[in-house]
Amino acid sequence: MHLDTILDLITAQETTATQTAQRLREQISALTTELDRTDRELADLATTRTTLKTIAAAQFTAEEPIVISSAYQQILTILGTAPDGIRAKGICLALDIEPTPAHVEGTRAKLKRLVHHKLVTETEPGLFTLTPKRT
Repeated sequence: MHLDTILDLITAQETTATQTAQRLREQISALTTELDRTDRELADLATTRTTLKTIAAAQFTAEEPIVISSAYQQILTILGTAPDGIRAKGICLALDIEPTPAHVEGTRAKLKRLVHHKLVTETEPGLFTLTPKRT
Protein backbone atom coordinates (compact mmCIF):
# COMPACT_ATOMS: atom_id res chain seq x y z
CA MET A 1 0.00 0.00 0.00
CA HIS A 2 1.23 3.44 -0.88
CA LEU A 3 1.79 6.14 1.81
CA ASP A 4 -0.66 8.59 0.17
CA THR A 5 -3.38 5.94 0.22
CA ILE A 6 -2.79 5.27 3.93
CA LEU A 7 -2.87 9.01 4.67
CA ASP A 8 -6.13 9.36 2.71
CA LEU A 9 -7.67 6.51 4.75
CA ILE A 10 -6.57 8.19 7.96
CA THR A 11 -8.03 11.52 6.77
CA ALA A 12 -11.34 9.84 5.89
CA GLN A 13 -11.42 8.11 9.29
CA GLU A 14 -10.55 11.41 10.98
CA THR A 15 -13.39 13.22 9.14
CA THR A 16 -15.87 10.55 10.17
CA ALA A 17 -14.69 10.71 13.80
CA THR A 18 -14.91 14.53 13.78
CA GLN A 19 -18.49 14.40 12.44
CA THR A 20 -19.44 11.78 15.03
CA ALA A 21 -17.88 13.86 17.81
CA GLN A 22 -19.78 16.98 16.64
CA ARG A 23 -23.07 15.06 16.50
CA LEU A 24 -22.48 13.69 20.01
CA ARG A 25 -21.64 17.19 21.33
CA GLU A 26 -24.94 18.47 19.89
CA GLN A 27 -26.83 15.59 21.53
CA ILE A 28 -25.06 16.26 24.84
CA SER A 29 -25.98 19.94 24.59
CA ALA A 30 -29.65 19.11 23.89
CA LEU A 31 -29.71 16.55 26.72
CA THR A 32 -28.04 19.01 29.10
CA THR A 33 -30.67 21.62 28.27
CA GLU A 34 -33.45 19.07 28.82
CA LEU A 35 -31.84 17.90 32.07
CA ASP A 36 -31.61 21.50 33.34
CA ARG A 37 -35.28 22.07 32.51
CA THR A 38 -36.27 18.83 34.28
CA ASP A 39 -34.14 19.71 37.33
CA ARG A 40 -35.89 23.10 37.57
CA GLU A 41 -39.28 21.40 37.31
CA LEU A 42 -38.32 18.95 40.08
CA ALA A 43 -37.18 21.82 42.29
CA ASP A 44 -40.47 23.65 41.66
CA LEU A 45 -42.44 20.51 42.51
CA ALA A 46 -40.45 20.01 45.72
CA THR A 47 -41.13 23.61 46.71
CA THR A 48 -44.82 23.20 45.93
CA ARG A 49 -45.00 19.99 47.96
CA THR A 50 -43.30 21.63 50.94
CA THR A 51 -45.58 24.66 50.75
CA LEU A 52 -48.72 22.52 50.51
CA LYS A 53 -47.62 20.36 53.44
CA THR A 54 -47.02 23.48 55.53
CA ILE A 55 -50.38 24.98 54.60
CA ALA A 56 -52.21 21.68 55.11
CA ALA A 57 -50.56 21.08 58.48
CA ALA A 58 -51.61 24.52 59.68
CA GLN A 59 -55.10 24.15 58.22
CA PHE A 60 -55.87 20.73 59.65
CA THR A 61 -54.36 21.30 63.08
CA ALA A 62 -56.08 24.63 63.63
CA GLU A 63 -59.20 24.19 65.69
CA GLU A 64 -62.17 25.68 63.96
CA PRO A 65 -65.19 26.62 66.01
CA ILE A 66 -68.04 24.20 65.52
CA VAL A 67 -71.38 25.81 64.76
CA ILE A 68 -74.15 23.65 66.13
CA SER A 69 -77.74 24.12 64.97
CA SER A 70 -80.67 24.02 67.36
CA ALA A 71 -81.53 20.42 66.36
CA TYR A 72 -78.02 19.32 67.34
CA GLN A 73 -78.21 21.39 70.55
CA GLN A 74 -81.42 19.57 71.48
CA ILE A 75 -79.75 16.20 70.88
CA LEU A 76 -76.77 17.22 73.03
CA THR A 77 -79.12 18.38 75.80
CA ILE A 78 -80.89 15.01 75.79
CA LEU A 79 -77.58 13.15 75.80
CA GLY A 80 -76.57 15.22 78.84
CA THR A 81 -79.51 13.76 80.74
CA ALA A 82 -78.67 10.16 79.81
CA PRO A 83 -75.32 9.29 81.43
CA ASP A 84 -75.57 5.64 80.36
CA GLY A 85 -76.25 6.57 76.76
CA ILE A 86 -79.30 6.64 74.56
CA ARG A 87 -80.25 5.29 71.16
CA ALA A 88 -81.52 7.29 68.18
CA LYS A 89 -85.10 6.08 68.74
CA GLY A 90 -84.95 7.24 72.37
CA ILE A 91 -83.82 10.67 71.24
CA CYS A 92 -86.76 10.85 68.81
CA LEU A 93 -89.13 9.99 71.65
CA ALA A 94 -87.51 12.56 73.97
CA LEU A 95 -87.87 15.22 71.26
CA ASP A 96 -91.52 14.21 70.76
CA ILE A 97 -90.77 13.14 67.18
CA GLU A 98 -92.63 10.14 65.83
CA PRO A 99 -90.07 7.31 65.78
CA THR A 100 -90.62 6.29 62.16
CA PRO A 101 -87.68 4.65 60.42
CA ALA A 102 -86.97 7.85 58.47
CA HIS A 103 -86.87 10.00 61.63
CA VAL A 104 -84.77 7.47 63.54
CA GLU A 105 -82.26 7.22 60.67
CA GLY A 106 -82.12 11.02 60.36
CA THR A 107 -81.40 11.27 64.08
CA ARG A 108 -78.80 8.51 63.84
CA ALA A 109 -77.09 10.43 61.01
CA LYS A 110 -76.98 13.55 63.22
CA LEU A 111 -75.52 11.49 66.05
CA LYS A 112 -72.85 10.07 63.72
CA ARG A 113 -71.93 13.63 62.67
CA LEU A 114 -71.57 14.58 66.32
CA VAL A 115 -69.35 11.51 66.80
CA HIS A 116 -67.25 12.67 63.86
CA HIS A 117 -66.82 16.07 65.56
CA LYS A 118 -65.92 14.23 68.79
CA LEU A 119 -68.78 15.78 70.74
CA VAL A 120 -70.51 12.41 71.15
CA THR A 121 -69.13 8.92 71.65
CA GLU A 122 -70.72 5.74 70.36
CA THR A 123 -69.96 3.46 73.30
CA GLU A 124 -71.41 0.44 71.52
CA PRO A 125 -73.14 0.15 68.16
CA GLY A 126 -76.18 2.44 68.26
CA LEU A 127 -75.65 3.68 71.85
CA PHE A 128 -74.53 7.30 72.14
CA THR A 129 -73.23 9.39 75.07
CA LEU A 130 -71.64 12.79 75.42
CA THR A 131 -67.89 12.69 75.04
CA PRO A 132 -66.29 13.30 78.44
CA LYS A 133 -64.55 16.66 78.63
CA ARG A 134 -60.77 16.49 78.77
CA THR A 135 -59.02 18.40 81.51
